[in-house]
Amino acid sequence: MEGGHSHELSVARVLTALAQGTMNIEAAMPYSSNYTLLTSIVHEDLHLLAVYKPQRGERPLWDFPRGTLYRREAAAYIVSEALGFHLVPPTVVRDGPYGIGMVQLFIDNDEDIHLFTMLKQGGYEREIRQLCAFDCLVNNADRKSGHCLQGRDGRLWAIDHGICFHVEPKLRTVLWDFVGEPFPDEVMTAFTSFRQQLDQNEHLTQALHTLLDRAEVRALRRRLNNLIESGRYPPPGPGPHVPWPPV
Repeated sequence: MEGGHSHELSVARVLTALAQGTMNIEAAMPYSSNYTLLTSIVHEDLHLLAVYKPQRGERPLWDFPRGTLYRREAAAYIVSEALGFHLVPPTVVRDGPYGIGMVQLFIDNDEDIHLFTMLKQGGYEREIRQLCAFDCLVNNADRKSGHCLQGRDGRLWAIDHGICFHVEPKLRTVLWDFVGEPFPDEVMTAFTSFRQQLDQNEHLTQALHTLLDRAEVRALRRRLNNLIESGRYPPPGPGPHVPWPPV
């Protein structure tokens, strides 16, 4: 676990701090389409940096319900964890200085390194194939290269999932490298396990229904079933399929 800290932190402890700690706004983060704030969080003896995106700072979109982006960010974290991919930094929904929003562990990173550079330097194929499968499942409409970070420990992290989980096909990504290739065995195992969890884990389904509407959860199940049935990375759909700008 990383967030500008040299020591390892348990995920449970980080989540507790994010949800219950005292927040202090440090700065507005640049280059963000929505109101995005860097905040410090103190909980007991733990000090963290986090990203806070309040609902009231969301820019309205024509194709997504108003005021739902922060919940989609939290749902993406839940799905990533349920799959066992651990790509999304710990994320919670909570009240903050500007109202309800999502709070996510800040990942200290080199801003010159992103998905394209990690593809070029190598050593990330396993994580990138997981990421590509994850985006297909959550119907990510905005996988830019800059939405992938390399932590100071070299770990790949995926951020900015506010426009995922639409009921209609919306997949827009710079990552079309694996179209038509079979999913790795570990991805198929993760998908199958996630389907079983959706059927049997009441806590998981309740959490998703709290964050997404019923139609969006049904669409998530349909995409999951289709991906398991095909067993391959899908091709682009008929509409725009690459976000702009790509980085």
